[in-house]
Amino acid sequence: MSGGILIGIDAGTSVIKSVAFTVTGEQIAAAAIPNRYQTFPDGGAEQDMARTWADTAATLKELSEKIPGLASRLVAISVTGQGDGMWLIDKAGEPVAPAWLWLDARAAAITEDFAASAHYPAHYKRTGTGVNACQMSMQLAWMNRNRPEVLARAATGFHCKDWLYYKLTGDRRTDPSEANFTFGQYATRSYAPEVLDVLGASDAKRLLPEIVEGTEVAGGLTAEAAALSGLKAGTPVTLGYVDVLCTGLGGGLYDPKGETGCTIVGSTGMHMKIAPSAAHVKLNAELSGYTMCFPVPGMYAQIQSNMASTLNIDWLLDVGRDVLASQGVERSRGDLLKGLDARVMAAEPARAIFHPYISQAGERGPVMEPAARAMFTGLELGMGFAEMMRSVFEGLCFASRDCYSAMGDIPREVRVTGGAARSQALRVMLASTLKAPVRSVQREEAGAAGAAMMAAVQQKLYPDMDACAAEWVDPLLGPVTEPDPALARSYDGAFAIYKQTRETMRPVWRAMVANRAS
Repeated sequence: MSGGILIGIDAGTSVIKSVAFTVTGEQIAAAAIPNRYQTFPDGGAEQDMARTWADTAATLKELSEKIPGLASRLVAISVTGQGDGMWLIDKAGEPVAPAWLWLDARAAAITEDFAASAHYPAHYKRTGTGVNACQMSMQLAWMNRNRPEVLARAATGFHCKDWLYYKLTGDRRTDPSEANFTFGQYATRSYAPEVLDVLGASDAKRLLPEIVEGTEVAGGLTAEAAALSGLKAGTPVTLGYVDVLCTGLGGGLYDPKGETGCTIVGSTGMHMKIAPSAAHVKLNAELSGYTMCFPVPGMYAQIQSNMASTLNIDWLLDVGRDVLASQGVERSRGDLLKGLDARVMAAEPARAIFHPYISQAGERGPVMEPAARAMFTGLELGMGFAEMMRSVFEGLCFASRDCYSAMGDIPREVRVTGGAARSQALRVMLASTLKAPVRSVQREEAGAAGAAMMAAVQQKLYPDMDACAAEWVDPLLGPVTEPDPALARSYDGAFAIYKQTRETMRPVWRAMVANRAS
């Protein structure tokens, strides 16, 4: 369609954005609003559902004001968003409580008990996914035990994108990716919610919405949503897959042969490989990671995920900002990032080793350890801010190698996306750690693009995802960053120490958590 426009909505942890693309993948305009959520001393992390929808509608309204004739030119909208968590609504479609996010750690004890139980191996084999405290199944179990009155009022359990899709269309639906890795059987791409029986929350099965395939099914924009957004009622709306898969799709993960990897260096670290069929899925002895349906018939994405990736960088930047602020000097994170790449590359490699477990929820990939905490090993006099930041960068790269190794062979090439992918220093370190070429994708909004690509296929603008990726992704692949042989040798030794230290520290981390709890 000449002049046609597709919109991808990406409701992330940090930012809610709506991005407009031509039907051939060129980004036209974007509108974004910072996301807001609250954290609590007990490990809770909650987000206001009504405000999330209002912010999303506001970004659509801004796009309609930026782009002449958008309403009449709009072919379809697709929505993706942050994964995991629990977004509960009642029969009337109103929230029964604030949404619980993937950052929420309140179900950690339930998760740990279940992972140690005799039921867990069968659950892992069914879902292909390691259990962790941020999944809706564990959070529903916590709610069933601690706030049953809230659960009793709920009629549907959504994830973030499902909630927004409901507000856009009025349809209570979810997608195969989140439905399967939480409650499903990946080989059949269908529900198998036996985990709720084991957790004593059988009644919560009634909350699970219909599963639909966003490359095949579309709803229509409601009159209310159209009025709020400035768009036309009835505009097709497709339900994207979870944000990590849409980001992978827009960031170059799709590969029919399964030889390409994709690493997202965002708030969390996601490391993905394609399994061309269910028979190609490789589960691991740690019973960890994710197996998610991919928005191509018969294909899956295997994923290992670090709970925190750039959150580690943000933490160290904020330490520097806090020191400066104590002296009356105000600086932003962006200010401290200026020139940092060169300073980091000038620092000695692998002088100290950093484990990037800064999240209060611990770690989930490739080992599941709720008590894991971030740590430097080997700090010494003479190390300053740049040296410590280099260790943080290297720690993120070691975590990536740790994750890929749990899924089999390191991919022949890794595409990297996310905010930190712009760092040349990080790309060199990642290539050298993985001993594989790395390419960034010159796509500013990969998650929104991946969602829009699903809408493009659903609307028959392309015959399949192969044709869509050839036009939307391949031309935007950046130059190759090759491994540095000297760094690769250094990182081989450091990575062995990284793993050894992690295993040595596990009982210490658990003792620390127990001590704080007492």
